Amino acid sequence: MNGTAIENFICVIYNVSFMNCTWHVGRTVPADTQYFLYWKSSRTEDFRGCQNYIRDNCGRHTGCRFQNVTIENKIAHFLVNASRSGQTIESYKKKIALYKIEKLTPPLNVTVNCTGVSNGCEIQWQPPRTSHVKRDACFKYEIVIENTADPEKSTKDTSKTKNDIRGRSYIFQNFNAEKRYIVKIRATDSGCLVSTNWGEWSTPVEFGRAHLKSTSGYTLFLLSVTTASLIFFLCIVTCLKTTSAPIPQPKDPFHEISPMHFQTEYENQLIEHETEEIITTIEEMA
Repeated sequence: MNGTAIENFICVIYNVSFMNCTWHVGRTVPADTQYFLYWKSSRTEDFRGCQNYIRDNCGRHTGCRFQNVTIENKIAHFLVNASRSGQTIESYKKKIALYKIEKLTPPLNVTVNCTGVSNGCEIQWQPPRTSHVKRDACFKYEIVIENTADPEKSTKDTSKTKNDIRGRSYIFQNFNAEKRYIVKIRATDSGCLVSTNWGEWSTPVEFGRAHLKSTSGYTLFLLSVTTASLIFFLCIVTCLKTTSAPIPQPKDPFHEISPMHFQTEYENQLIEHETEEIITTIEEMA
């Protein structure tokens, strides 16, 4: 029956060895129709069924997830059958060159070095990961360098794009150390068995003095917090020492005078007593 076969069958290989295939159900099929996907990566292999289906809200199969897919120079064969008791459903068949449906990973290890290059910065990277292509010459790159806005100077965002870069590096000229930049890169085919669609963007990398200032400001903030914490700690320690000073004890009359002082006082008393006796004797004789 016309209109019962699936529509919009699409497969995408991503992250080197994962593949998703999706489709839309036929326009005229009842809600209880079920689809089944079979595929093989060469003409000599046997078809094997999907092990991890994607389902819609009605529980119907609308896609399949695959792992450990090897691209190489393979043309895969896909077959989607449908089943429903009492009704004939159209089958769907398609052949796909696997390298054409790969979504390239981002270029790896993107770095920016603005020292040693006269009035410029050297941007370097590694090729994207693939399972079947190892030569650098198989890729070309698109580079976008954005000059971000500076609210203090009321500047606007600007960007510069280069989309036919070969190799693993690019010299960004007219670098202004007072500005802040962001660079991102993606790859595509350059004459090999690689998808002609652009791959995924790399994580943006920031460079420029404004970025360094923000980092320095954050460092100063941490230093200020640390200093304030240290001062607060020292104040607490000082207060504890003050409050824990020894309390003066009352004087002990029995231990107040040392033996040396006691002997001196005793000798003075003897001299005073003898003097009184002499005076008394003189008075009696008189």
